[in-house]
Parts: sequence; C-alpha cells; structure tokens
Amino acid sequence: MKALACLLVLAFVIDLSHAQDSPKDYLSAHNAARDAVGVVPMTWNSTVATYARDYLNQHISDCEMVHSSGPYGENLAWGSADLSGTYAVKMWVDEKADYDHDSNSCAPNAVCGHYTQVVWRNSVRLGCAKVRCNNGGTLISCNYDPPGNYIGERPY
Repeated sequence: MKALACLLVLAFVIDLSHAQDSPKDYLSAHNAARDAVGVVPMTWNSTVATYARDYLNQHISDCEMVHSSGPYGENLAWGSADLSGTYAVKMWVDEKADYDHDSNSCAPNAVCGHYTQVVWRNSVRLGCAKVRCNNGGTLISCNYDPPGNYIGERPY
C-alpha cells in the first residue's frame, strides 16, 4: 500500500512538471493577457507550433536564444533550468508595466516588445515549443500568426 501511494505521488509530480507546457497552458496564459486589454483570444495552430519546434531543435546543442527571422512573430525565453511555458509567458506579460499605451512606447531603458506581441490584436494563431538543451538549459519559443509589433501601430 505504501509503495502504491509513493508511486501515485511520483506520477502526480511527473505530471505536474509537464502541466505548464501544453497548448492549452500557453493559450490560457496568452489569452488572459489579451482579455485584460479587450483583445480577442488566440487559437492554437499546429503549423505554427511545428515551426517553433523545428527552429528550437536547431539550437539544442548551443542553447542560443537567437530569433529565427521567419514568417511569424516570435517571443523567445531561456532558462538555465527547467523553465515552464507559462512562466515564460508571464515574463513577457510582466513587461506590461513598462508599456505606455498612450504614447505606444516602452519606458526608457525598458523592453516591452514581448508583451506587445502577446497582445497584438491581429495575431490570432499561436504555436509554442520548448526544448531542453544539451547543457541542461531550456529554450521556449512562441510564434504568432500573423506577426505583430509594426512600428507606428498600436497592439490594441
């Protein structure tokens, strides 16, 4: 009985480690930020997700966080350990504090382009992927279709 209880706890812990990296988790985190500013929710797109996965697979050996320059908008995150997908989205959304909607600009010496891509009103299809690199680090990419962050345009 004790062995069964330990096995169930272990299974629960293993399940939780993947609980924040599913398409639903990525979508929920993005759509909560979009809902907060009145932007329509995104939908998951397997083509965009495959693009993200294929690109990240090219960086498993070096774990370099370099943008793909592909056809989609893109947010990247890196962690030295097992970074969850929802935590990566949280880091991007936390940039909201540095975004001034009235002037459509970031605070001085701040970054807010990850946030504006998350809430870009015309980006309606999402695909994300996560890989563990050979050095133990984690890379996460979320790609957005159509892309956003056009100079002079407001995200919402």
